[in-house]
Amino acid sequence: MEFVLVGSPEPGTWKGLNEVESFVRGYMSAWEEHRTEADEYRELGDERVLVLTHAGGRGQASGMEIGHQGGVHLFEIDQGKVMRLVFYWDRERALADLGLAPEGGAGDSP
Repeated sequence: MEFVLVGSPEPGTWKGLNEVESFVRGYMSAWEEHRTEADEYRELGDERVLVLTHAGGRGQASGMEIGHQGGVHLFEIDQGKVMRLVFYWDRERALADLGLAPEGGAGDSP
């Protein structure tokens, strides 16, 4: 398993279940409440699924409500298992990097 953050305030790559779990636990500990919701799913072929998302939550220390619009999760799957998850902080960058049209746009290509 590999987890990649692209364009976030703390970009990076974590490999192996232990590293990924450690990162996720650390990230989630900053939140009193956190949610990520899917806006749209796109099958890209070659066992890749693109999920357009938005997220939000309440900070643990501040209690402040924070929202993030326009994220993208790219799941790369092998034999039914997610082997790589790339999270793009910026939807436009993700779509450009992947050569795809904006949501609702024509001409998407895998």
